[in-house]
Amino acid sequence: MVKALLTAAVGAAVGRTAVSAQLQVQGSAGWPTRRRAVAGLLGTAGAFLAGCSQTSQYLSSTPPQSPQTPLAATIGTGQVKAGLILPLSAAGNAGVAGQALRNAAEMAVAEFNNPNIQLLVKDDGGTAEAARVGAQQAIDEGAEIILGPLFAQSVGFVGQVARPRNVPVIAFSTDANVASAGIYLLSFLPETDVDRIVQYAASAGKHSYAALIPDNPYGTVVEAAFKQAVARRGGQVVALERYPHDKATMANPVRSVGQASARADALFLPDGGDAVPDVAQALTADGVNLKRLQLLGTGLWDDPRIYAAPDGVGYRNFSARYRAHYNQDPVRTATLAYDTVALVAALVKTQGPQRFSQQVLTNPSGFTGIDGLFRFRPDGTNERGLAVLRVTSSGAQIAAPPLRSFGGGSAT
Repeated sequence: MVKALLTAAVGAAVGRTAVSAQLQVQGSAGWPTRRRAVAGLLGTAGAFLAGCSQTSQYLSSTPPQSPQTPLAATIGTGQVKAGLILPLSAAGNAGVAGQALRNAAEMAVAEFNNPNIQLLVKDDGGTAEAARVGAQQAIDEGAEIILGPLFAQSVGFVGQVARPRNVPVIAFSTDANVASAGIYLLSFLPETDVDRIVQYAASAGKHSYAALIPDNPYGTVVEAAFKQAVARRGGQVVALERYPHDKATMANPVRSVGQASARADALFLPDGGDAVPDVAQALTADGVNLKRLQLLGTGLWDDPRIYAAPDGVGYRNFSARYRAHYNQDPVRTATLAYDTVALVAALVKTQGPQRFSQQVLTNPSGFTGIDGLFRFRPDGTNERGLAVLRVTSSGAQIAAPPLRSFGGGSAT
């Protein structure tokens, strides 16, 4: 059996759980289909959520208003105002995501018990300048905090108007480069995936790592995080190559890592879709004994083309409520808006005038949402209490449960 660890994620290439997997590999002749080939290797949307999510004590079962009504410029009637900046009118997937995030925000307000908040909804159309204008309008209208935007460039523009007014921002971008003090990201960061899976591998006695990393922007982020995570735990990267997803041109980097893999006890393969079986087949063809290596992956392994498995309880329940009201499935990142709005409502209810201060938002004990435990670091990035799953061809099994608490430790 090939042992494999993976951080299972969903949405835009990033994840919510760390996973350990086992897969039967018998060479290229034993791979009748791509789906079957990596069926036991991959985690799922639910993996990131498994055992993590709880329902806030402040939430009720009150449904939101009818979806047939026109989208309002405000959601809720409370006294405390928050700006909500989303790409509602953007073309393509961006607009679909924006609408789903808005719906999820509406759900959070409706399901919270008497929230004293009002969301000032601003459409940025997917552009940075419109996001800046929307943030300025929301602040001028009394917003004490800005939720969104979705895209990294827009986050920077929003920060330009929010920071001078001491208005914190909780954005949904997955680019950690746009985070800073007062500009927080409630998203699924690749760096969190990588750190959790390396931590688990190190705890299992893995110290020497080889890596095959896709030659794309995601690979650049993951490579840096991987090197840092290994170094923090006293490990060694004995070989690392970047590769394009092309069978002909990936041959040399795969061969190079394959030759060095004899000195490694773990192989990091942060890719997904068709690339995972292609790389595994190439390694096997080069004579690499995958049975003795611990395979490490990231959330890109969670791909419905490859593996299908149940979602976590928190997300499954959220999706059912969303479908019942809006007659469609939510985009996976819709939970970000729900959790952010629920957090704002809870802080308004419990934290008084200091509700959105840095001290409150970066509480080292963190918060719990649909996607489990999370906390904001002072630098604006986040940390999540990810589970580790052992994934087999018959399904995922928990190898290490998600964190139930951060124990009050530092979030730095």
